[in-house]
Amino acid sequence: MVQRLISKLIIIYKRSSLIDRYAYLFIHKQVDIKSGVCLEMAYFIAIYNNLIYNYKKPSICGDIMNNIERRNKNLPYISDENVFNEQKRARILTQKLNTVDRSDYKLISEIVSELFGKAEGAFVNPPFYCDYGFNIEVGKNFFANYNCTILDVGKVKIGDNCFIAPNVSIYTAGHPIHPQIRNTMYEYGIDMTIGNDVWIGGNSVICPGVNIGDGAVIAAGSVVTKDVPSYTVVGGNPAKVIKKITDEDRKYYYKDHTFDDEAWSDIINIIGKED
Repeated sequence: MVQRLISKLIIIYKRSSLIDRYAYLFIHKQVDIKSGVCLEMAYFIAIYNNLIYNYKKPSICGDIMNNIERRNKNLPYISDENVFNEQKRARILTQKLNTVDRSDYKLISEIVSELFGKAEGAFVNPPFYCDYGFNIEVGKNFFANYNCTILDVGKVKIGDNCFIAPNVSIYTAGHPIHPQIRNTMYEYGIDMTIGNDVWIGGNSVICPGVNIGDGAVIAAGSVVTKDVPSYTVVGGNPAKVIKKITDEDRKYYYKDHTFDDEAWSDIINIIGKED
């Protein structure tokens, strides 16, 4: 038994980062992280005691997951060195995107295609910011206007023909609300889905875990905390359904302004070609 415990101690130790050790000791009040006590010895004693008393903590005992694995499963995790290393690629590409000649549309599209996990003819008006890039998947004809931020700790899946206005923030990331727990440095990312034909108005915020249905419109300045039904307009803080979108809305381009005959004829022609 002693040999098995020692073997497990060594495995746990080797698979833990410096930040993991500090966080573990701090959370379980084994040591004051400011006291200067020998971290290595304290850590060994702490996990040894927990193994002896059959303490079960997924990140320490049993099937051990590193913080990247925890993050990818939408579990609480700590941004350790390995997590930060995964962000370097996005930082390099967004730096390139945000300093490129703004009139070089071809190069902008190429950088976006390299940055995102999936993109088909996507275009982003710089500046643009994200954590990883590879967690962002967009469909055909995606357009994001100036100063869009996507914190893609969780997966962000966006459908075809989606428009994002300036200063929109899409957050999959968050922190526990209790300050004592939040100060342990644990955080989380929750996946979200945005359907086809969605328009997100300027200065809107989309919060973690939200799913937005097809054809929805998010009014400018909205804070979206709950799922949005398909073919609805939502607005406010928190965002609520303002109206349903019906075929009656087809003839209007702004409030009670209807399309003129020339534009409407062109629209009918375009729609006919698409069908």
